[in-house]
Amino acid sequence: MQGIWLEDGTISLRDDLGPPEPVAGEALVRVLCAGVCNTDLELVRGYYPFTGVLGHEFVGEVAEGPPELVGKRVVGEINATCGRCKACQSGRSSHCPNRTVLGIVGRNGAFAEYLTLPIGNLHAVPEGLVTDAATFTEPLAAALEIQEQMTIGPGDRVLVAGIGKLGSLIAQTLALTGCDLVAVNRRAEKREHLETRGIRVIGPDEVASGAFDVAIECTGNPAGFAMARNALRPRGTLVMKSTYAGKLEIDISSLVVDEITLVGSRCGPFAPALELLAAGKVDVEPLIEHRFPLAEGPAAFEKAAEPGVLKVLLDIA
Repeated sequence: MQGIWLEDGTISLRDDLGPPEPVAGEALVRVLCAGVCNTDLELVRGYYPFTGVLGHEFVGEVAEGPPELVGKRVVGEINATCGRCKACQSGRSSHCPNRTVLGIVGRNGAFAEYLTLPIGNLHAVPEGLVTDAATFTEPLAAALEIQEQMTIGPGDRVLVAGIGKLGSLIAQTLALTGCDLVAVNRRAEKREHLETRGIRVIGPDEVASGAFDVAIECTGNPAGFAMARNALRPRGTLVMKSTYAGKLEIDISSLVVDEITLVGSRCGPFAPALELLAAGKVDVEPLIEHRFPLAEGPAAFEKAAEPGVLKVLLDIA
């Protein structure tokens, strides 16, 4: 089996991987398409000491599992949890201390011909939803997690800092709330896909200090964090969506003095994400910039790491 392998900060194409064997309660999934995201890139840079097959955004076809799912296209929630611990029993299963995480912690991921996940993690892809669009289910769910954590609606002034792969999805989902939304991007040529949907996009030098109730940081760089923090009014909320391989310097005193609420946000609900995609309420196809076959996986990572590049897809089957 072929797969994109990470070890000691280096990725390589391997063709000697044994196919994964599902344990009780798991399904074997043949991967059709997978997307490279910033977390994959940060793992290569050392964000977390993972060794194995990368990748967690995918659409696949169930090869072994319940009869009602075999042959069906599916997407999958990435946290494989124990279901028994206090976190799982209290509705915080994504923080299960015993979990494995697809392509991130203790479980080989989606940049290979096959993967395994618990059957309960799988969601059938609606028949009318094309595979390319369905590949965005996991990051769109992560975008929707913000609205699981806090209420945003008309009258709220919201800033989305960075409209890359995830930031664009966040902006589109927040626009559906009717909030007073502004997105920020340094590159003018990358703004059109949101502006055509009626979302205002400005440059970093146009962001007014203290003008926003909520700022969402998804630039992945310290300058973006500083901009988002500076944009907040006192008692505003800063939502962190970026993962960093390095350290981030924060002026803690300013957070205390201005009574800023800091919210970490990651995995989110899959069912609403699939519903939005199937209904065409979120447009993801303009985000696809490049695609590569699995055999050219290392080249796909090089392209995805270039500044300003949006989604890179791997065609696997």
